[in-house]
Amino acid sequence: MAGLLAAHVLASHADTVTIVERDRFPDGPEHRSGLPQDRHTHVLLESGQRALEALLPGILDAMREEGSPRVGMPSDIVQWQGGRWFRRTPATTHILTGSRPLTDWVVRRRVLSNPRIKTLQGTEVTGLLGDATRVRGVRLRERGAAALRQDVRTLEADLVLDATGRSSHAPAWLAAIGAEPPHEELLETGLAYSTRFYRARHDEANANFRGIYVVPNPTQPRGGILLPMEGGRWSVILSGLRGCEPPTDEAGFLAFSAQLPHPVLHDWLLEAEPDSAIHGFRKTANLRRRYDRPGRRPAGFLATGEALCAFNPVYGQGLSVSAFSAVALRDALDDPRRTPTTGAVQKALFAAAQQAWDISAGADKNMPGATGNALRPRAADRPADWYLNRVQDRACGNPEIGAAFRGVLSLTEPVTCLFKPSIVKAVLFGPEPMAPSEPPMHRETR
Repeated sequence: MAGLLAAHVLASHADTVTIVERDRFPDGPEHRSGLPQDRHTHVLLESGQRALEALLPGILDAMREEGSPRVGMPSDIVQWQGGRWFRRTPATTHILTGSRPLTDWVVRRRVLSNPRIKTLQGTEVTGLLGDATRVRGVRLRERGAAALRQDVRTLEADLVLDATGRSSHAPAWLAAIGAEPPHEELLETGLAYSTRFYRARHDEANANFRGIYVVPNPTQPRGGILLPMEGGRWSVILSGLRGCEPPTDEAGFLAFSAQLPHPVLHDWLLEAEPDSAIHGFRKTANLRRRYDRPGRRPAGFLATGEALCAFNPVYGQGLSVSAFSAVALRDALDDPRRTPTTGAVQKALFAAAQQAWDISAGADKNMPGATGNALRPRAADRPADWYLNRVQDRACGNPEIGAAFRGVLSLTEPVTCLFKPSIVKAVLFGPEPMAPSEPPMHRETR
């Protein structure tokens, strides 16, 4: 997604943009090995929807026409967090919950309709051309049987943008041409998750809810999410921290769901019809490469998407940050006040991911067993952590705090909105939240 959207932006500034893709694109919304986590739950936050629509006007209508569900929060969701159930008050934000293959296909279809954008499919980059002062292209080879018959070839370019994800080899490629690789910040909890798709045996139109969300925390390491997909299917993802990873066999999957704080998701699974195998995923660390910092790095090279900043996927930020990053790239290149430099554009891309990193890494640093060089607790963090924990405790029962909390998590509002006078007053001096003691199975009308 980050690569597709960056290509769309760059096509306004170049004669030709070439997407080098290790996979081969299917003709429709189908699973493929090179699509990150495409057999797992994906969401597009409201902030990501806005950014995507700004880049590709009409794209949200196209997604909805292809069946991507739109789910309101908190009205449509039965949510447990921090030991409390959220009141299902009217929605203040919405997410799109279509499958990753569907979202990818709708965007790809639109982006690749631009005649300036070309693709090299079934091809991978093996290194950079150039030196420590400037990147001038890439080295390529075909994948599969063809790779055994052909030598490495080159593709010259004025700009190389790395969107190869969290497993990017660009740091090693930069070192190979005499440049300085970026410092890497890492924070991981050992979280793992397993996903399965289902069909419900009841009429979705008459269901009392459209999703279940059990959020793990430092005292409750297991989580679970149920969300609708296109085609009348549902996705269920179970997650657990290090030491309580969810299994990928049917009996173990059900048994794990029964260990959540309430049986609401387990009971739903017992009444549903499985529609896929169970797929596990383990690469969930927060990883940030500091290309924004000064160093001996060449002009003509940029990193974006998870090649720059990868988040624990359980927070559902990846697709949205890909869209933010493309908007940041567009704005940096279109800025009439200055000629864009590689360093300035890279800083803009880094800034686009900052709030998502603060949320993901900030939450994970408090999880038991968290490790990594980004795990650096400071005395100054303690008051902020205390206040934010209090925000979370009251967000479930106080609609005003809840709206601000969701605005931050959905990346439509800055973290500073949690410190507005009315919110601070409600957080510090307001009464204990009127949160349900059992899952609220019906929406509130006001």
